[in-house]
Amino acid sequence: MFDRISHKNEKLVDDLYQKEILQKGSKVVALGGGTGLSTLLRGLKLKTSNITAIVTVADDGGSSGKLRDELGMPPPGDIRNCLVALADTEPLMEELFQYRFSNEGHLVGHSFGNLFIASMSEVLDDFEEAIKESSKVLAIRGQVLPATNENVQLGAIYKDESQQIGESLIPVAGKEIDKVFLEPSNCKPSQRALESIREADLIVLGPGSLYTSLLPNLLIDEIQNEIKKSNAEKVFICNVMTQPGETNNFSAADHLKAIYDHVGDKIFDWIIVNKKEISGKSVRRYEEEGAFPVKIDYDELEKLGVKIKEEDLLAKNDDNTYLRHNPEKLANVVLNILKE
Repeated sequence: MFDRISHKNEKLVDDLYQKEILQKGSKVVALGGGTGLSTLLRGLKLKTSNITAIVTVADDGGSSGKLRDELGMPPPGDIRNCLVALADTEPLMEELFQYRFSNEGHLVGHSFGNLFIASMSEVLDDFEEAIKESSKVLAIRGQVLPATNENVQLGAIYKDESQQIGESLIPVAGKEIDKVFLEPSNCKPSQRALESIREADLIVLGPGSLYTSLLPNLLIDEIQNEIKKSNAEKVFICNVMTQPGETNNFSAADHLKAIYDHVGDKIFDWIIVNKKEISGKSVRRYEEEGAFPVKIDYDELEKLGVKIKEEDLLAKNDDNTYLRHNPEKLANVVLNILKE
């Protein structure tokens, strides 16, 4: 009995010590959406609890799209994924938030987490407060904030001057994108997001879909301006593969140039790229979908004034499924930039 009590006390001390270490960690602001941002967050939460995830709310597909159409609220899907990524709670609670109804009926296709956030938003009449209260349920490390609380839509202007409204429809057209924009264009950001950017030691964008997950955050003028003014180290994490309908034939420098075409300034100090060679089987699988490894064009990156951090960033991929960044490797590379 005394051994069990002693073991519990030791674990409690270890947990408190770990919590204290994380609370002293670097202040990191990570912007993005989709699976890319949540992957980064899973690694960062092992190193610091001073994390702010600023998440795009331009998504209009799936469960999120249905809820925004029916309730007039910002889409909760990417928010939910980031909450789960930062969760410090029982695995069952994470599984519950990610559970998707599959039986017939009105709930089919919806995830429990999306419905929970939507319900909380209706009760509190405030989307950002709903996320804050949901964060408590999952006991997350850090905070998750919407880029804006407004129900914005993403649009694209293609090189042929045609336009498309709707985040999920933009890549489907198969046309070369010239610019993306938000409606309304004057949407206001989360004030807590702006405060987090001002206090940050490190600001990170990516990985993720360039035009539909990353740029929507920078299209909000006040967020863009706060990042430009910040003295934090600013890091762009480049995708490993090109994305059909968004970044066909893009090199690493092309990703940065597209961002700078939208924000008008060179804002990044660093670019992180993957140096691990991708197996032939994985490459062939992607080629079937029109995706290829992103070329690292060193000379062009040098012209853009960024320092290059080139590391093995990939998760183990024994079954040759889709390539993913390794969360811990990625977080280590990001945080090591502060030491340099």
